[in-house]
Amino acid sequence: MAKSGQPPIVLLLLRANSQESRDESSRHFFYRRHFLKSTTSPPSSATTSSTNHRRSMADSLLAYLYFLPLFLLLPLSLIALLFLLARPRPVKIPIKNRHVFVTGGSSGIGLALAHRAASEGASRVSILARSADKLEEAKRAIQLASGVDVEVFPADVRDYESVAKAVSDAGPIDVLIVNQGVFVTKELEKLELDEVKFMLDVNLMGSINVIKAALPAMKSSRKEHGPGSIALLSSQAGQVGVYGYTAYSASKFGLRGLAEALQQEVIADNIHISLVFPPDTETPGFAEESRTRPKLTDIIVANPSAMKAEEVAKKAFDGIKRGSFTVPCNFEGLMLSLTTAGMSPQRSFVLAFAEVVTAGLLRVVALFYLWNWYGSIEKWFRQQNSKH
Repeated sequence: MAKSGQPPIVLLLLRANSQESRDESSRHFFYRRHFLKSTTSPPSSATTSSTNHRRSMADSLLAYLYFLPLFLLLPLSLIALLFLLARPRPVKIPIKNRHVFVTGGSSGIGLALAHRAASEGASRVSILARSADKLEEAKRAIQLASGVDVEVFPADVRDYESVAKAVSDAGPIDVLIVNQGVFVTKELEKLELDEVKFMLDVNLMGSINVIKAALPAMKSSRKEHGPGSIALLSSQAGQVGVYGYTAYSASKFGLRGLAEALQQEVIADNIHISLVFPPDTETPGFAEESRTRPKLTDIIVANPSAMKAEEVAKKAFDGIKRGSFTVPCNFEGLMLSLTTAGMSPQRSFVLAFAEVVTAGLLRVVALFYLWNWYGSIEKWFRQQNSKH
């Protein structure tokens, strides 16, 4: 008997319908599972790799664009800061129609400097040296080449009174170039004390004598004659100590301290200091030095050629006219100046930037040079000891 009064045939039809629906659903599930699986393959590894590569490139580009302003901002901010910090301010020192006074002007770099001053339009060139004969010879050569008025003053820079008289007789000086220099290249132990004193007296005390004698008149004439300059000729041996240059380096290193302090004392008087660092230069003195200096000095220096005095004079005047404090004369000198910048004044914010950004790298280069030098010294002494 059927429940709820329904005839048995109706129940049979409902059951049949339900079974048919379940069968149809099973067929659709089977179709979707097997047909779609057979027609839709997964992405290949090449496609995946290409997609990942494009995504990585896009991420890198976005990161680059994001950080680009920061990368540009840092150096630009540093340059702007250095522009504000660079002191003293840039200045131009004219040479034309001015009085240039050169010590040690009878030969070598000093004579080349006097020639250069005349060729750049100086109205008067004065040269001071010990030998009156050499001074007269230099005077004739300069006048013959340029026609400029040249005055000569025989004096020893170690004698303050004679220097003061020469400077007074010469009249107000616009550009003072303190160039005199002597050297005896030996190890300190082998130097006589008189030789050490000779170098210190000429190179350092002689420079102080000349500057002290010239300063009063130079200061008083600045308002009328414009900016003045005092240039001191040092040496690359005044930037780094080298075997055999013990006393000479001491005298030239002293010029740096003199120049740095003096610039602070005379900047308010519109007088500007330049410190020139020539390398080995073809002069009569250098020829004698090369013949007599220690063999180990030759090994360490290892300089196959020297600059011409005329080239040094040109570089010196280029620096003087820019009012540069540090004046290197070649590429090696520039690198050495950047390496040893320390607390020296810097007028150029471009060079100040170079000093800042190259400091670490150039220190590594300096350490390499020192490694090479000390290695050469150790090797040399091992060889000498083995001979004995």
